[in-house]
Amino acid sequence: MARLRDPARGCEWDSVQTFETIAPYTIEEAYEVADAIARGDMADLKDELGDLQFQVVFHARMAEEIGAFTLADVLAGICAKMERRHPHIFGDAAASPGWETLKAAERDRHEDRSALAHVAVALPALKRAEKLQKRAARIGFDWPDAGGPRAKIAEELAEIDGAATDAERAAELGDLLFSVVNYARHLGVDAEAALREANRRFETRFRKVEEIAEGPLNGLDIEALETLWQRAKRKV
Repeated sequence: MARLRDPARGCEWDSVQTFETIAPYTIEEAYEVADAIARGDMADLKDELGDLQFQVVFHARMAEEIGAFTLADVLAGICAKMERRHPHIFGDAAASPGWETLKAAERDRHEDRSALAHVAVALPALKRAEKLQKRAARIGFDWPDAGGPRAKIAEELAEIDGAATDAERAAELGDLLFSVVNYARHLGVDAEAALREANRRFETRFRKVEEIAEGPLNGLDIEALETLWQRAKRKV
């Protein structure tokens, strides 16, 4: 990585990258790891884990160049954190205050003392909504059961219907999506995983529609398309 980043003899692309330009690739590689796991492809998982590890090395090298930290610091830091968070394994089990207490103490050492502190902004929106809701629920800011968020969905739908501007509709639609995530959380469903699976189903069925259609789809009306869709659903 140091050689790739060398301003004189390194790679023209790698040598000019920054934390900001590399961050999207880091996120993408994490998703490709998850995809390989979902497909049960161990050979691909091995490759994708290598790609993800390369991202860690890339960021660490850029940090070392500005004197912030090194890859060794990163590894030492995570080892120390795991030992600190598992005193029942690495230390005195009787004195262990518990995982959540330890994490809360770590958050208290930072300036932001909010219950919502340090929920990463770069998380996928559905996953971040779920994490924010879980954090709020820890201090009692939550519905007692799934009926609350379900009623909120109906309320948000009505507010979308009553919105007067595009900006208002966008805001209300955001509230609706947030409420749907909350409803999923109360049902014990991972909203991000559920939507990912819905995407997979849609893609599979749409490709089947394309396969069984007699001609281009853009020449068909909605009734014909719906008929093809129902046929596709019975097949896949």
